[in-house]
Amino acid sequence: MVEGLLEVRGLCRRFGAIEALKDIDFSVDTGEVHALIGPNGAGKTTFIHHVSGALQPDAGSVRFAGQDVTTFGMHRRVAAGMARSYQITNIFLGLDALDNVALAVQGRPDAGSSFRFWRPVRSETALFDEARSYLEQLGLGSKATTLAGNLSHGEQRALELAMALATRPRLLLLDEPMAGTGPEESARMVELIEHLARHVTILLVEHDMDAVFRLADRISVLVNGQLICTGTPEAVRNDAAVRRAYLGDHL
Repeated sequence: MVEGLLEVRGLCRRFGAIEALKDIDFSVDTGEVHALIGPNGAGKTTFIHHVSGALQPDAGSVRFAGQDVTTFGMHRRVAAGMARSYQITNIFLGLDALDNVALAVQGRPDAGSSFRFWRPVRSETALFDEARSYLEQLGLGSKATTLAGNLSHGEQRALELAMALATRPRLLLLDEPMAGTGPEESARMVELIEHLARHVTILLVEHDMDAVFRLADRISVLVNGQLICTGTPEAVRNDAAVRRAYLGDHL
């Protein structure tokens, strides 16, 4: 059997008396958009924390690109090829957009940045040229010199994606990228994710069902810490257990 890019097996996590994740088996194949959906409190963000290395499981394993990364922290998983965006934007509000992305590029082991702090970092032409290219991919080329704190919420979400892309990930973890966006910004974010999906494998956690069913190749449904279904969007939409547990509220 061919191993997926991400393989989670038997993942369990308790918080006191609460069983947050119950024997989760989950995989993401190279090149796909795999969406994880479920009601509030289902354990989606807890699961993403375990995939990204922010939390360690009580039992089970996480394999990425054929390597057991269960004990790896977040930085080692980023170095291995994972990148993550958050429900709340995680950017440097006092720096302009270009500097935010340049820092992400500079932190990459292969970036070749000098890190000579007595030398103006702006003199590192290749670093900033690369950072600018990520801004342009995400539609922020004209905002390069704008302070991140002055960008709209949707632009801040796009900037965070640009920073994630700058790490050159093999797997991009998107935790509710549409959170807090209006209809126009949500539509723009869907277009950006469609663009990204041509270049990187994506694990998407999202409540916007229109976006999920438009973007996903496969969907997994998490309810009360258990996966109750994984399949194509059409199969998930028509699954009676999923409709009872979750989708009935959205369809």
